Amino acid sequence: ICCEKEAKSVEIKGVKLGLGYEGRTVLQDFDIEIRQGEITTFVGPNGSGKSTVLKTLTRLLPCRQGTVLCNGTPLPQIASRAFAQKVGILPQQHLAPPDFSVRQLVSFGRVPYQDWHSGNSPEDDAVVEWAMEATGVKKLRDKRICDCSGGEAQRVWIAAVLAQQPDLLFLDEPTTFLDISYQYEVMQLVKKLNRENGLGIIMVLHDLGQALEVSDRVVVIKDGKKYAEGPPEAVITTRMLREVYQVDCDVVRLPGRKRPILAYREIS
Repeated sequence: ICCEKEAKSVEIKGVKLGLGYEGRTVLQDFDIEIRQGEITTFVGPNGSGKSTVLKTLTRLLPCRQGTVLCNGTPLPQIASRAFAQKVGILPQQHLAPPDFSVRQLVSFGRVPYQDWHSGNSPEDDAVVEWAMEATGVKKLRDKRICDCSGGEAQRVWIAAVLAQQPDLLFLDEPTTFLDISYQYEVMQLVKKLNRENGLGIIMVLHDLGQALEVSDRVVVIKDGKKYAEGPPEAVITTRMLREVYQVDCDVVRLPGRKRPILAYREIS
């Protein structure tokens, strides 16, 4: 099944942005550029503004200063349906009726392509099947969401967003509350979707080891400002860890690994 849309590069960018909530600016003079085909990861201490960036780039929050552009068009000027066909987002918290099956939930990803009175077309059904296959949840199609494990549920939600066929996929802390094996599964899936489907992935992560392992570009935020941006090995350094997180940590290369790992100093 071919479920690819017409190839078109999507880029989101903004210069000297003021980001935040009503009555409170969280980030000031913030520049950002998101490119399709890359895995971009935002890291930083709690409360530094990582989720605020994601919410602004996906129109959940308006800009307090400046304008975010998508392929040159201000985000507020893009029709909701057209935007949902370009951008998918999986927030930190998500809820579905407990009696929904996996397939029912994934099918909701097709809403941006449907009229309010229409059901799934054969094309919609094909995309839903493809999204479940790509995320490894096809065998769970008839299982109720409430009966899924944490890792299964997270992959089902990613499948639902993938069924939108977005060009850019935003994930806000996708591995939070998952045990190590499920975190590994989700990171493998993220890399697969990027490499095999050309999807631009934009994530907020707390685990710097995961960011170092899967990212093409890392953006570090500290105290409402961009501390650093670039390839993960250039950004995630001993100095950054000390200045941003106040921890002593070595960045260690091991034989047979493409990327280094982090070795935190012993707890005495």
